[in-house]
Amino acid sequence: MFSENVNDQIFNFQFIIVTSNKNIFSVTYPIFLTLIAQNIINVTNTAFLGRVGEVELGASAIGGVFYFAIYMVGFGFSQGAQILIGRRNGEKNYSQIGPIFNNALLFNILLSILIFAISLKGVPFVMKYAVSSPEVYDATIAYLDWRIYGFFFAFANAIFRSFYVGITQTRILTTSAILMAITNILFDYILIFGHWGFPQLGIEGAGISSVIAEIVTLIYVIIYTFFHADIKRYGLFQFKKVELKTVLQILDLSIFIMFQYFISISTWFVFFIFIEHMGERPLAVSNVGRSLYVLLMIPASALATTVNTLVSNLIGANRKEEVLPFIRKMAFIAFVLVLPLMICTFIFPELFAHIYTDDPGLMMACIPVIKIVSLANLVFALSFIIFNGVSGTGNTRTAFAIEFLTLFFYISYVYYTAIVSPSSVEVVWMSEFVYWIIIGALGYLYLLKGSWRKKEI
Repeated sequence: MFSENVNDQIFNFQFIIVTSNKNIFSVTYPIFLTLIAQNIINVTNTAFLGRVGEVELGASAIGGVFYFAIYMVGFGFSQGAQILIGRRNGEKNYSQIGPIFNNALLFNILLSILIFAISLKGVPFVMKYAVSSPEVYDATIAYLDWRIYGFFFAFANAIFRSFYVGITQTRILTTSAILMAITNILFDYILIFGHWGFPQLGIEGAGISSVIAEIVTLIYVIIYTFFHADIKRYGLFQFKKVELKTVLQILDLSIFIMFQYFISISTWFVFFIFIEHMGERPLAVSNVGRSLYVLLMIPASALATTVNTLVSNLIGANRKEEVLPFIRKMAFIAFVLVLPLMICTFIFPELFAHIYTDDPGLMMACIPVIKIVSLANLVFALSFIIFNGVSGTGNTRTAFAIEFLTLFFYISYVYYTAIVSPSSVEVVWMSEFVYWIIIGALGYLYLLKGSWRKKEI
């Protein structure tokens, strides 16, 4: 464990150079590696199921996005804890970090139990009315019947993540994510295709392997925390009673993030439901597009997470005047990193389509969508940096309002192009430009306005 003097030296060093490229990289690269490892799971599931069948490929998109939307409720709460931990870290008020972590962990565990209980009956009900194809419905339920067990472990993992990001000690995220990816790939290979004497479970195997990966990761993070984190300094696991005031303080920050994330991903779920009504092939194409799109988002997403926590730390250190220049700098870095990826995927879409399927017809159908998501990733990089800057200021109500207004225009476009006046699947995917241009513009206008400078948490 670190001594208090060593921790103080590390902390002071970080804030002397917090906005330097070197320090930005030191915080960002473990998050970047974490996102890569996590998205290997996404790519692996999609690539394996793409070789099982188009129905399974499409159903995994619906099931996966549905699970992710519910998970975002717990993750949103953890983001409120992360902002608060980051602020206390910036103030050097370390003893207050433990109560935030402890109460957040208990709350998220209880929340996961409630959501799991609701999902047992709620998932079949929702899918019955949302999915038009009986084959896609059966495959989606087969996946989610197992996948929902992951709520228990994913919700707890989110709180550990918020702690390490909040104190800017993110290296643990790298090793835990790599472990998760390796575990998931191994069990995907075993359970989807039935290797090494195990039954061939298809899409059910994908759901089971993801849950196993989350269990293994949580065990590892708990063990790491006990042996490497300064438990005494931060007051971790020193739980004497439920501090309702602390929970309410986290909820005050996170409730709008929870709604924001849930509505945002739920809208993406609605997007796939609209696509499913266009047919099994457009749904399969969209899952390939989604998988690649999320993979391309990794560099900007890692930088955006850094923006969120360092903006909170900067404000906590009473350096509000540095926030806007820091966000502009990060937006430029994100653009420079994403541009080569965009060029590569736009010029060689067939190469990336082949990762997910060997079917020539499906590969050709994927090419227009791959080109669109490669271009959309540039707009995403700029807008997501800006939007995370808004969240990092602690004004989560404003972030929610921006998100809600943006989603109105987004879902209106998707509904019109997919249902009212059915177009090709690539035209529907142009909705990504609608979403990110609006949210980026509104977020930047808010940051320029400056009312966030008066926010105290």
